[in-house]
Amino acid sequence: MRHRKSGRKLGRNSSHRDAMFRNMVTSLIEEERIQTTVAKAKELRRIAEKLITQGRRNALSVVEGAAPEERKRLEMARVAAVRQAGKTVRNRDALQKLFGELAERFIDRPGGYTRIVRVGNRLGDNAEMAIIELLPPGYGAEKAS
Repeated sequence: MRHRKSGRKLGRNSSHRDAMFRNMVTSLIEEERIQTTVAKAKELRRIAEKLITQGRRNALSVVEGAAPEERKRLEMARVAAVRQAGKTVRNRDALQKLFGELAERFIDRPGGYTRIVRVGNRLGDNAEMAIIELLPPGYGAEKAS
């Protein structure tokens, strides 16, 4: 029984799985759209959304918009958040994009930064494929008004 065991094994050991998802989330941040299997996309979404939320909470505009007595604490929290995210996203450019451009894009969005679109089956092994992508800027803004 798999009670209270979250996550899929995907036929890999834990170190291989961790390395694969580190690479995939870095590619997703850099390219903003990748194609993979549906099972991997669903697992990748959990990791990517947590990282984007961490970036959004520690965005530069949040730190700069704070009161002077609060700014020092927020700057230290931002440095800690960048280091935490650096454990997963090993590419410095992707890390800067995560805490810069992506954090500002999703600053007002409470969650749901990615979308998974199923695209059919792979020819070789008939695995169900999907595209996972980050939502474009301003997505859903017209519905809120």
